[in-house]
Amino acid sequence: MKTDRNVKLKKSAKSVKSLTQVLKESKHVKEIVKESADELASVNKVFQHELATQEHLPKIEEALEQSEAVETKVQEASVKLANVNQALQDEVKERHLLERELATVLKQQEETLHAALHDSLTGLPNRALFNDRLEHGLVQAARHGWTLAVMFMDLNNFKAINDLYGHDIGDEVLRIVAARLEENTRGEDTVSRHGGDEFLYLLMDMNNEDDASVIAKKIIEAVQVPCKVRVGELIITPSIGISIFPKDGSTAQALTQSADTAMYQAKRSKSGYAFANIAATSQV
Repeated sequence: MKTDRNVKLKKSAKSVKSLTQVLKESKHVKEIVKESADELASVNKVFQHELATQEHLPKIEEALEQSEAVETKVQEASVKLANVNQALQDEVKERHLLERELATVLKQQEETLHAALHDSLTGLPNRALFNDRLEHGLVQAARHGWTLAVMFMDLNNFKAINDLYGHDIGDEVLRIVAARLEENTRGEDTVSRHGGDEFLYLLMDMNNEDDASVIAKKIIEAVQVPCKVRVGELIITPSIGISIFPKDGSTAQALTQSADTAMYQAKRSKSGYAFANIAATSQV
């Protein structure tokens, strides 16, 4: 139902410009008709004056009658044109209202869609949007023989920040970290807030694992720069787990789980980041 309504609004709004042009042309025609009526009235007055001062002239009287009839029709046409123009003005006004309504509806839909697919605190893509892009990435990777990576990042000792300074400061830190992650995201990649102090990073079309290592190191360096918040400067360090498609999993769930497991290995070893294959080997 909303889609049908939007289509109607769009069709109506598109015709506003052409309708406005028609109104301008109609007003121009009305002016010409009015001028013609005034000219005919002036000519008829001359005829009437001539007839009043000269002898009976049947042909001139007949011409005067015809001219007066034409004058009446032109005047009637002028009135009808005025009515048409008023109707057109009303229509243009209504179309403009519809156009504004359409803009409002489209903006609301855009805001609703954005809210459904993005984290309200950081503005990053949320878990649903990340999974959608990961699923799409897996299809492309399988088709073209690409290698991609999923990084699972957690902030070390973040709970202590919330406990010591409160959730407002914790939220401030999360927003700062999110901004830094976005700054270190390539155009074709996706960074997402998974929940709490956990983030996911989709690294598309890698040449080899070294590409993932380079990105992980950049992220660690960026995140651990002191965060300037209201209570001062806080240093945050991340732990990152990395899973590689296809060797660490062929589905979004498998890759995310493998990266999550590797993240805990990185946290235990305090190595900053760890690959899923290494994490799996260390658990054997």
